Amino acid sequence: MLHEILLALVGYTGDLIIDEREQHKSLGLNLSPDAPVSEDRTFKLAPDLSFIQPSDRDLIEKVITLGFYYRELDRFATKSRDLSWIRSANVSPLSRTSEILKGKPQKSSAYRRAIANGIVEILSVYRSAVLHIEQLLLSDPTPILATVIQGLNKFFILLPPLYDLILEIERDNISGGQLLNLLHKRCHCGVPELQACIQRLLWHGHQVMYNQLASWMVYGILQDLHGEFFIRRQEDRDVEHEASPSDMVEKLARMSTDDASLTDWHLGFHIFLDMLPDYIHMRVAESILFAGKAIRVLRNPSSAFRFQDTLNHQHIPKGSQRVQGHTGRFSLQKEPFMDMQLIGEELLPQSEADKIEAMLQELKESSEFHKRSFECAVDSIRAIAASHLWQLVVVRADLNGHLKALKDYFFLAKGDFFQCFLEESRKLMRLPPRQSTAEADLMVPFQLAAIKTIGDEDKYFSRVSLRMPSFGITVKSSQVDLPKEKTYGDGILGSSEMSLEGWDGIALEYSIDWPLQLFFTQEVLSKYRRVFQYLLRLKRTQMELEKSWASVMHQDHTDFAQQRNDHIKCTISQQRRQRSRPMWRVREHMAFLIRNLQFYIQVDVIESQWNVLQAHIQESHDFTELVGFHQEYLSALISQSFLDIGSVSRILDSIMKLCLQFCWNIENQESSSNTSELEHITEEFNKKSNSLYTILRSSRLAGSQRAPFLRRFLLRLNFNSYFEATARGVLNVVRPQPSTLPV
Repeated sequence: MLHEILLALVGYTGDLIIDEREQHKSLGLNLSPDAPVSEDRTFKLAPDLSFIQPSDRDLIEKVITLGFYYRELDRFATKSRDLSWIRSANVSPLSRTSEILKGKPQKSSAYRRAIANGIVEILSVYRSAVLHIEQLLLSDPTPILATVIQGLNKFFILLPPLYDLILEIERDNISGGQLLNLLHKRCHCGVPELQACIQRLLWHGHQVMYNQLASWMVYGILQDLHGEFFIRRQEDRDVEHEASPSDMVEKLARMSTDDASLTDWHLGFHIFLDMLPDYIHMRVAESILFAGKAIRVLRNPSSAFRFQDTLNHQHIPKGSQRVQGHTGRFSLQKEPFMDMQLIGEELLPQSEADKIEAMLQELKESSEFHKRSFECAVDSIRAIAASHLWQLVVVRADLNGHLKALKDYFFLAKGDFFQCFLEESRKLMRLPPRQSTAEADLMVPFQLAAIKTIGDEDKYFSRVSLRMPSFGITVKSSQVDLPKEKTYGDGILGSSEMSLEGWDGIALEYSIDWPLQLFFTQEVLSKYRRVFQYLLRLKRTQMELEKSWASVMHQDHTDFAQQRNDHIKCTISQQRRQRSRPMWRVREHMAFLIRNLQFYIQVDVIESQWNVLQAHIQESHDFTELVGFHQEYLSALISQSFLDIGSVSRILDSIMKLCLQFCWNIENQESSSNTSELEHITEEFNKKSNSLYTILRSSRLAGSQRAPFLRRFLLRLNFNSYFEATARGVLNVVRPQPSTLPV
C-alpha cells in the first residue's frame, strides 16, 4: 500500500489509487499530453477498498493530492518546454497547415518555457524528497504513513500555490510581461519557503527579459518571436488596430522614400503597455525604447552618410584622381564601402557596447530583482546611447550650422536677402498668382536676390528651396474679416485682396540629410515654416509702407520743382498735400505699429531665445535633452509671437491686410477720386490696432511668463500714452453698438 502511495506521489496511479479522468477512457476521452490543466483534484482512493479506515482514507487522499499537483505541474512543464514548433526543413508547408487546422496549437512562449524550467527544478527537489522517503520506509522494519506525511510536509505549502499559478496561466493564456507581473504579485506572501520558490520562478522569467534587453540595447535587434516583449514594432500595432487600406498604402509609400533607420526611429517601434510589467516605470521603459533605437541608428548609419564620412576622412592630393585613370576612380568608390563597418564601430565603440553588456549581465546574475539597480543601469545605458547620438548629430553632422542656417532663412536673419527678394518680386506680387506657374514665377526674383546677396561661402543656401502651395482656401477667410469690401464697385480692391492672400502662401523648404532627420522632424520643420510665413508677411508689409511713402514723396518733390515755373500747379499741389495729410498720419501709425512689432519679434523674441538655445547646446551632451531644448525654443518663438493665440493672430493678420490694401489704394488714388475705401481701411485699422493693444496689455498676457518681453513692446507702442487713450476712446464708442463690429 505504501509503495502504491509513493508511485502516486510521482504521478503514477494504479488499482488502489486511481485518476478519475482515466476512468473516462471508455468514453474516448484519453488524457493527452496537450490536455489542459485539470481544475479538479482527480487522484482518489479506489471506492471498493473496505479494509481502510475513514480516518486513514482522509490522510491518504490528502497525501496523494500532492501526486496530482506533481503530475499537472510536470505536464505543464513538458508542454511549455516542447520545441516541436521548431520545424525541420523537410516538413512540407501543406502538412504544417493541416496540423495547425486540426490541433490549433497553443501559442508558444519563451517566458512560459523559462518558468517551466524553474518548475522542473522544484519538481526535482520534490522527487528527491519522495526517493528519500522510500529509502526510509525500506530501512524501517515497521513503516508507517506518518513517515510519508512528515517527509513531504513542506510541499503541502509549495505545490498547491504552484498548481493555482499554472492553472491561472493556462486559463487566461498569460505570457510575457503579464506573466512577470503575475509572479511579482505572488512573491508578496508571508511564507518564506513559498516566497523563495516564486522568486526563483521570477528569476527564470527575468533571464528571458534580460536576454531581450541585451539584444535590444547592445545590438539594436528586437528578439521577440512570440510578441512578449514590451518593445514592439509599429507594424504589429497597425495589424492589431486593423488600419484602413488607404492608411497602410500611404504609410508604405512614405516608408519607401525614407531611409530605413529614420523609419525605425520615428515610426518603427513603440511601447506595448499590455506586456510592460507594473514594477517597471513608464519612464524607464521609454529610456529602454530610446536606447535601443539609438543603438540601431549608431550601428546602422545611412549609406550616403558613411560614403560622405569616408570621403571626408580621406586626404587625396589634387590631381591624383586624374592621373590614376579608370582604375583609380573605381578604387575610390570601393574604399568607402569597405570602411562602412569601421565607421559604424566608430559611432559606437566596442568598449561602450561591452560596458552596456556588462551592466545587463550583472543584473542577470543577481538572484533577486532590485528595482533601483535596474533603473540605475537603464539610465546609465541610456546616457551612453544619448551621448554617442549627440556626438553623431551635433559634432559630425554640424547641427549648430544647420540651426544657424534655419535661423538665417526661416527667421529672416539674412534681412538683406529677403529685402532684395521682396523688391525684385514686388511687381509680380501685385498681380494675382497663377496656380500653375506661381512657384516658377517666384524662382526668378529668388535667384536674383541670391546672386546679389548670398556669397559662395554660404554652403547652406543650396539646401533652401522656395515653395508656393495652393492658395485658394485662404482667399475666403479674408472676405469674412472685411465683409464691406465686397460692395466696392471699381473692383481694384477685390483683385488686390486675391493677390495679397494668394502670395501669403509662400513657404521655404530645407533639405535635411541623415542623421539630422532624427532631430529635424517634419513637425519641427512645419513650425519653422509657420514662423517664416508670418515674418515674411510682416516684412513685406513694412516694405510696402516704406515704398508708398517714398513714391508719394517723389511725387511731392516733383510738384515742388514745378512750383517755381507754374503758380497754378502750386496751388493744386498744396491742395493735394492738405487733402492727403490725414492719410499720411494713418500711414505713419501703421508703419509705427509694424516696425515695433517686427523689432519685438526679431530682437526681443528670436535673438533672446536663440542665445538661450546656444547656451543649452554648449552645456548639454545628451541628445534627448537637446531635442527638448529645441522644442522649447520653437514653442517659445510661437507663443511669444502670439501665433498660438487665435484672437491675436487674427487681429495681426487683419492689420497686415489693411496695411497692404492701404498702400495699394494710395498708389492708385490718381485713377480713383473716391476716398471712401481709404476711410474704411483707416476706421478698420484703428479698431484692430486698439483691440490688439487692449488684448496684449491684459494681465493674462502682460502679467504672465509666456511673453517676458511683452512689456517692452507695449512700452514702445504706448510711450506717449497715445494707444491707451485711443483704445479707451474706441472701446467707449463701440460698446453701445456691438453690431457694428466686424464678425
